[in-house]
Amino acid sequence: MEIAENAVRLKIYLGESDEFEGVPAYKAVVHFLRSQGIWGATVMIGAYGYGKRSKIHSVQPLRLSQDLPVTIEVVDNREKLEALIPEISRRVQGGLITLDAIQVLRHLG
Repeated sequence: MEIAENAVRLKIYLGESDEFEGVPAYKAVVHFLRSQGIWGATVMIGAYGYGKRSKIHSVQPLRLSQDLPVTIEVVDNREKLEALIPEISRRVQGGLITLDAIQVLRHLG
């Protein structure tokens, strides 16, 4: 087992309907991160929540259009992710971005 040094988790909070250049912002962010060789990113769509405008967003049966809360979790080393924050911010207008230190354990085998 190997422990990755200087690992961080970048979390991005945005809305499902947020867009960047005509595509969903969460997709734009993930494709950008992949093009930069980031270790990994996962998009999670929330069932219930609110953002800076305090408007509740929730899953509702039989509703075709929803603006659910979306979180993107990204893991890599601190220097790499900090360097990408300006470009991520361009793709996430009005979203929240956090960064916290984590311990990554990798099983080699």
